Amino acid sequence: MRPPILDPLFAPVSTLPGIGPKIAKLVSGLVGGQPDRDATVSDLLFHIPHNLIDRRHQPGIAYSESGDIVTLDVTIGRHQAPPRNSKAPYKIPAHDETGEISFVFFHPRRDWLEKTFPEGERRIVSGKVEWFNDRPQMVHPDYSLKPEEAAEMPSIEPVYPLTAGLASKTLQKAMRAALERVPNLPEWLNDAHLRQTGWPDFRDALQTLHMPKERQDMEPQSIYMQRLAYDELLASQLALAMVRANMRLLGGTARKPDGALQQSVIDALPFHLTDSQSNAIREINEDLAEPTRMLRLLQGDVGSGKTVVALAALAQVIETGAQGGLMAPTEILARQHYASMTPLCEKAGIRLALMTGKDSQKQRRLLQERLDAGEVDLVVGTHALFQGSVSFKNLGMVVVDEQHRFGVHQRLALSGKGQGVDVLVMTATPIPRTLVLTCFGDMDVSRLTEKPAGRKPIRTVSVSLDRLDEIISRVGAAISEGQKVYWVCPLVEESEKIDLAAVEDRHRVLEHALRQRISLVHGRMGADEKDSAMSAFKNGETKVLVATTVIEVGVDVPDATIIVIEHAERFGLAQLHQLRGRVGRGDKPSSCVLLYKGPLGETAGARLNIMRETNDGFLIAEEDLKLRGGGEILGTRQSGTPGFRIARADEHADLMEVARDDSRLILEMDPELKSERGVALRCLLYLFGRDAAIRLLRAG
Repeated sequence: MRPPILDPLFAPVSTLPGIGPKIAKLVSGLVGGQPDRDATVSDLLFHIPHNLIDRRHQPGIAYSESGDIVTLDVTIGRHQAPPRNSKAPYKIPAHDETGEISFVFFHPRRDWLEKTFPEGERRIVSGKVEWFNDRPQMVHPDYSLKPEEAAEMPSIEPVYPLTAGLASKTLQKAMRAALERVPNLPEWLNDAHLRQTGWPDFRDALQTLHMPKERQDMEPQSIYMQRLAYDELLASQLALAMVRANMRLLGGTARKPDGALQQSVIDALPFHLTDSQSNAIREINEDLAEPTRMLRLLQGDVGSGKTVVALAALAQVIETGAQGGLMAPTEILARQHYASMTPLCEKAGIRLALMTGKDSQKQRRLLQERLDAGEVDLVVGTHALFQGSVSFKNLGMVVVDEQHRFGVHQRLALSGKGQGVDVLVMTATPIPRTLVLTCFGDMDVSRLTEKPAGRKPIRTVSVSLDRLDEIISRVGAAISEGQKVYWVCPLVEESEKIDLAAVEDRHRVLEHALRQRISLVHGRMGADEKDSAMSAFKNGETKVLVATTVIEVGVDVPDATIIVIEHAERFGLAQLHQLRGRVGRGDKPSSCVLLYKGPLGETAGARLNIMRETNDGFLIAEEDLKLRGGGEILGTRQSGTPGFRIARADEHADLMEVARDDSRLILEMDPELKSERGVALRCLLYLFGRDAAIRLLRAG
């Protein structure tokens, strides 16, 4: 049960003044409530300002710099209304002792302007000054007040990220009302820590961030920001530690076969294992031999041979008479894993099956019967594998591919399919150490750092979109020599329709220019359409595949040697690196062309430079963290990463370590969270949406 003291913070935002159903929907989209419910007051409060406006700057008209926000004490002149039906703006001249300025309005209500800017009277006006033809003007000032009302204008005003249709004033009014609802919560940090850091309590910190007195108050290293970032990190680390403790409690099975099956899988490989593959297999075998459950993250750059390690680990478990499951995020990937594992499993004598959402009821029923009878050793599938109804005779180990599309909840659901199920998670997204702590604080980590022999490095170039025709003709030349090409177009949620049109348009242009059929894959297509387009490309019926980023993860076409990424400036580094990993999978030299639209901003330019300079995914991930901050690095926040609202992996990495140690200590001293501090920590977990972990206390 949620502690009643938190109830005011879990009321829907629509209970705040000025927020009706329509605005509530906009606010929910902005501050990230759950998709199926309105945002709450606490969701709104964790939407923190990213900048501030200082209205104390009063330089006088003549000394106002273009682009500055200033506050002016002026006398209003005669209004200059445009002629009827004209599109010209409405102008109001004004002056102080240093000079003259025009206030400019488009489509205004004249009666409102005459009341707000009365001719001949003094007004305190604040807004952004722009110099135009050597004359200052202010378009739609933010405030116009009588001198005696000037105190009502906030001298420092926070600036929030907004969304179309939501006015800044509406959000600020709601925010002020939300702050009044914050109760005095019990303190969940220990006294010694608070004294040592000098941090304020939770409520004061939140209040100051939303109503800062100075710019420093909002800096990542201010005591207010640090306090809230630490609270958020502690909630996350405590929840992860509780999941881990719960897995330990449920116990595991010590699996110590003689390793003959694993060896026969390794012997069936057409190549030798790299040193890091051998190390990873050794670490996994050591985990499996322990009586506690394995929870290990296998990190390896694109093409470093993670699937082979996974199959070797599964063989070790299957040899003890248990079953294994491998779960992939998409059907394309599941089929691909199945295809690449089939020859190895046949040689080693492992009975392999595929389960996808497309199976007919009869196929599903027959497979289920074989699983129950123990006639299948290893099943590969999508999330369909772990829907409620699928059961196993004796599930011993699960491998999850691309963890960041798969959160803690699903991990718990999975483990419930058997007794003491061991879990191995694979990701091709190289994750910097700080983020490994954030997202996988409850896991041990193995890293694959080498590429298998025979892989050629990928040559990367960046080219301006102005040279599109030249690139298209080069693609034409490459496919006439029998090469295959990916052409990736960006997809940004806000403008999905426009981008979809852009993908389809690019597809038409290329078909026309290259005079041949070209495959097209995007997120709005049905699974059948996607599959047939992909297999046409794979089988060589088509030589070019135009796609949105649906091909980012795991698509394997070894004879594809060129990838063109259009609008590369719109992508993050980790994503560019993932996409680049679609080529260079065979023994032919490959190249990646980053098409950008100039002029490039500083960050985008830095990103493209890093891509040209290195193929090392871990180096790229560290750079990405510096350029973008942590929330973005594992794809967008929706993809199940602990999308931090306040803490930033790049700025608060040191706090992360402290939070991890603190959470371990808490659970050693008070595993049930029953002490006074424990009860306060339950509030913290609910507040930051980590309450699923509290249910484990009851379940465990």
